[in-house]
Amino acid sequence: MQFSDILGQDFIKNHLIKSALSGRIPHAQLFIGPEGSGTLAVAIAYAQFILCSNSGIENSGGNESCNLKFNSFSHPDLHFVYPNVTNDDVKTKPKSADFITDWREFISANPYGSLFDWHKHLGVQNKQGEIRVEDAQEILKSLALKSYEGGYKIMIVWMADKMNITASNKLLKLLEEPPEKTLFLLISENEEDIIQTIRSRCQVIHFGALPEVMIANALKEKYFLDDASSSKVAHLAQGNYNKALHIIKNDTEDMPFEKWFVEWVRAAFRAKGNASAIQDLILWSEEIASLGREGQKQFLNYCIVMFRQALLHNYETKKLVYLESNIEKFSIEKFAPFVNGNNINSIFKELSDAIYHIERNGNAKIILTDLSIKLTRLIHKN
Repeated sequence: MQFSDILGQDFIKNHLIKSALSGRIPHAQLFIGPEGSGTLAVAIAYAQFILCSNSGIENSGGNESCNLKFNSFSHPDLHFVYPNVTNDDVKTKPKSADFITDWREFISANPYGSLFDWHKHLGVQNKQGEIRVEDAQEILKSLALKSYEGGYKIMIVWMADKMNITASNKLLKLLEEPPEKTLFLLISENEEDIIQTIRSRCQVIHFGALPEVMIANALKEKYFLDDASSSKVAHLAQGNYNKALHIIKNDTEDMPFEKWFVEWVRAAFRAKGNASAIQDLILWSEEIASLGREGQKQFLNYCIVMFRQALLHNYETKKLVYLESNIEKFSIEKFAPFVNGNNINSIFKELSDAIYHIERNGNAKIILTDLSIKLTRLIHKN
């Protein structure tokens, strides 16, 4: 993984290279950044720089046989931990090592991929991935062995906020007394979801969303888009390079999400004084519940974005409105007057609460039906 192939984050890349060359490498680092900002890609390039004793921005000048191993992410001193689930092949106590071939395929195809993309790659969108105690035990075993090439051993923990409490406590003990020449690179999109005792033992590095112009230039160079198309995609991506890639490949989830959102708010409007419309909301809740928990969370996060866009339009900040409706007779402009300062906080709270309860395995049909009935009251609030 070449640093030069990673979009932006130049200050962070230069900082990591300088720290490695000077030999001042903190044993535990936490990379925090939004989806599509390149946290995983930077972690892999940084690991390669250290393990292969490289000396340049192109990750070269060191051990070339070591660099070649990174083409397939198979260096014996590089270890990965990531959320996983049971499936037809692994029916109990899943751990990252059970899915290493899938993982290497996944990051080779797109190191900017999201957790939802990873679940799709595994074909388990209806389940929630988790890092369990079995992975923590594997970390202990892996790092207890001697380094293959006599240098560092590096453990990359992707989506570290998905560690359960038992796994977090085991990892915490290792961070407090790390083996010699061991480097932990934890990656997360949600810093607050990582327990404080782990955060306090890591050097935290924050990644920002990528600038639109940088995404647009990358799309023009790699996918030969014209100026207008690349600029439009970059604007829609909102700093998320992974989302930009989904848009140009026409596999974004936003189209069915928009359809479901419009059906939902239209039914909520009709439900005031119309008992028969409640049945429409119940049927809608059943349809969304069939998505699986990760799909449900993705959709509810999309709803938050839609309400935020409507609020921005309502408050005359139209330059920040980037979504364009593809549904007949629906537009952000027409919807915006119903989203205002009197109801937006309550709407956000109800959506956030629904995501929270779904994450904790609540009954999705009940959660979504309750949310829908509350929306009928909030959407009519002046």
